[in-house]
Amino acid sequence: MGEAIWTQYGLEHGIGMDGERVNGNDTQFHECPAFYSENGEGRYVPRAIFIDTEPMVIDQLQSAEIGDLFNPDYLVRGKEDAANNYPRGYYTLSHSTLAGAMEAARQIAEDADNLQGMLLYHSFGGGTGSGVTAHLLQQLEQEFPRKTRLSFSVYPSPCLCTSVVEPYNTVLMAHRSMNSMECTFMMDNQAIYNICSSRLSIERPSYANLNQLVGQVVSGVTASLRFGGELNVDMSEFQTNLVPYPRLHFPLMSFAPIISCDNVNHEKLDIGALTKQLFEPDCQLLRCGTPERGKYMACCLLYRGHILPKDINEAIASIKATRAIRFVDWCPTGFKIGINATAPKMAPDGDLAPVRRCATMLASTTAISGAWSNIDEKFDIMYRKRAFVHWFVGEGMEMEEFSEARENLACLEMDYREAGS
Repeated sequence: MGEAIWTQYGLEHGIGMDGERVNGNDTQFHECPAFYSENGEGRYVPRAIFIDTEPMVIDQLQSAEIGDLFNPDYLVRGKEDAANNYPRGYYTLSHSTLAGAMEAARQIAEDADNLQGMLLYHSFGGGTGSGVTAHLLQQLEQEFPRKTRLSFSVYPSPCLCTSVVEPYNTVLMAHRSMNSMECTFMMDNQAIYNICSSRLSIERPSYANLNQLVGQVVSGVTASLRFGGELNVDMSEFQTNLVPYPRLHFPLMSFAPIISCDNVNHEKLDIGALTKQLFEPDCQLLRCGTPERGKYMACCLLYRGHILPKDINEAIASIKATRAIRFVDWCPTGFKIGINATAPKMAPDGDLAPVRRCATMLASTTAISGAWSNIDEKFDIMYRKRAFVHWFVGEGMEMEEFSEARENLACLEMDYREAGS
């Protein structure tokens, strides 16, 4: 995922796989000191740290075409796998891995003129993604207490599953990091897989296809941090506008237009059509039961390309007039708008058709409780029989942590339900 995201950034900023400026007729260089640091010789190095408890994934990144772009000191690898086991990542392996990661974070923070915050990319279901990330978040909170922490998190899919113990890892991770994270943007592989197969007509989507789409969506969210614009949104604005209560910090992401090169000439791409698409369930990167049953608490609409505020206001007014989208009665305005004049860039050989404007939505909705109740249900089925619990306890975790975590998540479900009632 990190590889796809930095490839996308390089495309947009005119920075090549080796960190040099790309000299091409259709490529324009855009300096981005927030995301890249210049080494004094005209080479740009991403302010990015990659962490894994096993060496193979980082080795693959280094041997990839984009591998030369990253500072080797910021590629942190352990010696053994976390084996899809949250406490193995949190209690056993994170101490040795995080020493190097925190040193890299301090160096990047010192190198920055004014550190605004951090973006994390991780999965909820894996041992490293849950255990090591939870520990890392606690250390970042201690080290940089007043800095914003936002995360893009791969949530377990409702039906597809890559590990049997995903429900345990997810519930334990969410419980442990509930107070360490300001905002968590959630997505799941199944929803992205369905987008690739149904909207982009890819017969058998691979992780490369999924990651490329994620890279495009993340690029839409971070565009306001990387380019100047009329109505820009900085990191602290995300949480101010999307988190009505501290615990309800799990917005839903969607992106438009999602169209293949074959269909691009037959699609309507005006602002009204783009805005309407954002609210369609098959453009959303997370499956959470029936989104139409939920109520929206806040929506952040981020537009890219040549767009007039008047057109956006008309599009929002028409959506409100249809009454198809319901808002909670205690939030009368509901919408936060961001406009960035820099047009989106799609990968030359990618799945998405090149377009002159796009929109990304981050929405706080009570429908997210459907995703949490789905994982809680799976947790209960396994925990009732105490299945697989001995592997977790064997890594130094107390049994009480299971029931504490489950109780916390039950309260989170209740918080969302109360917000909508």
